[in-house]
Amino acid sequence: MSHDARPVPSIRRLSLQDAATARRWDAFVLACSGATFFHRAGWQKILSEIFRHDTYFLYAETDERIEGVLPLAHVKSLLFGNSLVSLPFAVYGGVAATHADAAIALEAEAQRLAQRLGADHLELRHVDARHENWPRQDLYVTFRKAILPDEEANMLAIPRKQRAMVRKGIKNGLRSEIDQGIDRFFALYADNVHRHGTPALAKRYFQALRDEFGADCDVLTVSAPDGRPLSSVLSFYFRDEVLPYYAGDDEAARDLAANDFKYWELMRRACARGLKVFDYGRSKQGTGPYAFKKNWGFEPTPLHYEYCLYKRSAVPQNNPANAKYRLLIETWRRLPIGIANRLGPFVVRSLG
Repeated sequence: MSHDARPVPSIRRLSLQDAATARRWDAFVLACSGATFFHRAGWQKILSEIFRHDTYFLYAETDERIEGVLPLAHVKSLLFGNSLVSLPFAVYGGVAATHADAAIALEAEAQRLAQRLGADHLELRHVDARHENWPRQDLYVTFRKAILPDEEANMLAIPRKQRAMVRKGIKNGLRSEIDQGIDRFFALYADNVHRHGTPALAKRYFQALRDEFGADCDVLTVSAPDGRPLSSVLSFYFRDEVLPYYAGDDEAARDLAANDFKYWELMRRACARGLKVFDYGRSKQGTGPYAFKKNWGFEPTPLHYEYCLYKRSAVPQNNPANAKYRLLIETWRRLPIGIANRLGPFVVRSLG
């Protein structure tokens, strides 16, 4: 073997009980340019304990040095199929590696694992395309934009009509604060998704996110002058980025411009903290959230969700845009919210 040849990396599986390796994993993720918040080791505990999915957090190691990670979860559902995914409930996932050989070895192991588990398909939620010949889901885009170092410059960077909505919220006397708990957020979120006919994630999931990620996960809530909560967002923080991820609004939020004010306040606070990137997250093309983010001056970037298909002939379409779920959505809207909140976690755990 040539002295210049790299040794083949070993592929190992992170154990939930191995705190020392989890710290090494997270140190790698923080330093790896291709890694995201959703590559953090803490997701393994959440997916295992909250959703009861079997997890396979694979890492490539050479001379006790981690050179790549691939977090995976096995999602089995009578309604939505049998899949191995990187990563459920995440907009980004797939391989994050510092060397091509580590990435190749991790993906090869994922394919072997998917077939051993009898999965219908393997899904890797990459930001950048890796396999031109793999089937791909072209529905989703992401929106990211630099946060300018000056607060007023960020305000002026918002297109005029959207900026007017932010100023309307300010004029209406709205105020924002960082919540210590999740109660106000969850009430707004659960009501919001119910109105849209989709099941809510369990309240304990959001508490688990706060507990697991600590200061890297917070809740910002906007209130009316009388103290009534109008709009709330749970955000993640990773390196120099803020990622507003889950949100909810009262029906009165639109007239008071509380939703616009909420995102401005998050951006303003991020600017004050010296953060550099506002990640508005994933949206489906042609939807209201897609148009809303465009109106803020953000440009869409396609996401490359790539698949290996084993027991199916086409990429799955388990999303509200699929016409076959229309009746289910309408039925869900009519359920009393208390019943919907109790049933929702059993349905949504398999959607991811």
